[in-house]
Amino acid sequence: MLVIDFSKYMFPCLNKKMFGIDCPGCGAQRATVLLFQGKFEEAFHMYPAIYTLLLLGLTLVFGIFNNSKQLIIVRNLLICINVLVIIISYLIKMKIIHI
Repeated sequence: MLVIDFSKYMFPCLNKKMFGIDCPGCGAQRATVLLFQGKFEEAFHMYPAIYTLLLLGLTLVFGIFNNSKQLIIVRNLLICINVLVIIISYLIKMKIIHI
């Protein structure tokens, strides 16, 4: 079985390189790779917004072909959910919020 080391091809986090702290997007690339490898739970733990971002991406692609009012409402709701999930998971990761 062919195993590809995707870590060689990932973009580095400039925020982490320059300031030494994670950005709100840190982990998204690795979570995407885990998702494609079928490691769904690990992908969620790596970057909790991976699934809501996937849903948002699907609605954006579907919106190219059908731009109905309901789809716009769903898209805007998914954008708000994504922002909240990203911010909350970042605050938890940075240990600002304790759960």
